[in-house]
Amino acid sequence: MKRMLVAAALASAICPSALADPFNVFGTFALPSGNSRIEIADCGNGSPCGKVVWINPADLPEGQTVQTITDARGAKILGLKLLHSFERKGKDWRGGKIYDPEEGKTYDSRLKRLTDGTLEVKGCIGPICQTQIWKPVS
Repeated sequence: MKRMLVAAALASAICPSALADPFNVFGTFALPSGNSRIEIADCGNGSPCGKVVWINPADLPEGQTVQTITDARGAKILGLKLLHSFERKGKDWRGGKIYDPEEGKTYDSRLKRLTDGTLEVKGCIGPICQTQIWKPVS
């Protein structure tokens, strides 16, 4: 037992995220494209909600600004809620929704913090899911 505790202490000292809690999905994350960042915070009931907090101005179409760029439905993207309605189940957050502002569509979603500190985000239609890995930013 003592050896297990020492090994766990060493692992957390060498790699703090080695013992990452898969339910700790809170923080700010860069999308794989690098063109925006999503902040995930408590919705008020302990479950995660995510909204757009940063957009790379260099990636915007000519004539658009961070404050004026809109989604497929005409809503401003900065501050837009993309993630909501998750429930803690098994080893991850499930039953949630993820909104795709480019398509203007909402999909079923799952979230889980991986041991390397990144966030696994799945968008699903029925049993078919597409996975993205979001990197944490400070």
